[in-house]
Amino acid sequence: MIKKLKKGEYLETLLRSPRTIFSVKDVVLLWNESNSSLVTDRLKKYVKAGKLIRLRQGIYAKDENYNVFELATRIYTPSYISFETVLTREGINFQKYESIFVASYLSRKININGQNISFLRLKDYVLTNTLGVLQDRNIAIATKERAFLDRIYFSSDYHFDNLDVLNWDKVFEILPIYNNKRMIKKVNSYFKAYKNSNL
Repeated sequence: MIKKLKKGEYLETLLRSPRTIFSVKDVVLLWNESNSSLVTDRLKKYVKAGKLIRLRQGIYAKDENYNVFELATRIYTPSYISFETVLTREGINFQKYESIFVASYLSRKININGQNISFLRLKDYVLTNTLGVLQDRNIAIATKERAFLDRIYFSSDYHFDNLDVLNWDKVFEILPIYNNKRMIKKVNSYFKAYKNSNL
């Protein structure tokens, strides 16, 4: 049987956790507390006392040094960092974007503490397939190949600046999860253009 936390241990458990962002669901699990309204009340007290920061309803941070990617993937779950955020980091796109782009079960744009986050809706069978999605310190993030395919899923005619960094074997390994004939044709045309440019 898991023992209940003592009075001083609740906050300590959060501060010791490697997470920088907590949803109420996360805290329910960490505290082994089935009553979520008790959890919410205790979190509100910590916010009032300046021991935690409330970023939006049901989302809390240890302090101002929270990880923005962690925040972006805790708002709506399941979700993972993808699209232009990964494509730019991996050198496939050269343009910088102010927004963090997230694959999710809904489409929405929000702003938290001056940070724009764009959620783009993937079909459930795509979103929940973890092929090409890495777990990195409490953050789910697409590989460059998965982010490339996610973008094609949404955009029928998209300009990528540099396809040389892609592992095309991985691209073709992930492609079937989308179950999309248009994408297969499009990916093949990008692959053909890439091969021709490297002749």
